[in-house]
Amino acid sequence: MVPQTKWVERKFEFGFPVGVFPCIIERLRGTPARLEEITADLPREQLIDKVAGKWSIQEHAGHVENIDELHNTRLDQYLAGAEVLEAADMSNTRTEQADHNAGDIKSLLASIRATREALVKRLEALDEKTASRSAFHPRLKTPMRIVDMAFFAAEHDDHHVAAITELVRTLTR
Repeated sequence: MVPQTKWVERKFEFGFPVGVFPCIIERLRGTPARLEEITADLPREQLIDKVAGKWSIQEHAGHVENIDELHNTRLDQYLAGAEVLEAADMSNTRTEQADHNAGDIKSLLASIRATREALVKRLEALDEKTASRSAFHPRLKTPMRIVDMAFFAAEHDDHHVAAITELVRTLTR
């Protein structure tokens, strides 16, 4: 198996047509279902196991929800005409302090679904001109349109879904 590149080492190229926005929104809409499917038959012990001291399956899933707050904040910034987007907390303080392992997976997944549905609804309401609005992304050091931000969010989801899938493989061997 090819090891996954660390998120902070990923490079991104934007510039694809705004017309792919509906496809990107579908990727974002589908993340809760993928998380539900992957975790459906796992015992609690596996869901909260911190292999090698890293995030558990539930913590990765919880992080996906936590980061939607940043996506919503950035969307607000775009709509307000901001020139620079809020920087992400690269220490992941919210996820580290959330204690996602204390709760049950069904409640967490329901919360992820509700949070994501709200974000998707906001994105679906945008027209082509609005989806093309741009602001500067502080970590990537590049302009990013709303459609690019949505793509970036979908890639982030996939990064954590892939990490969860690898954890499942490790824990079920």
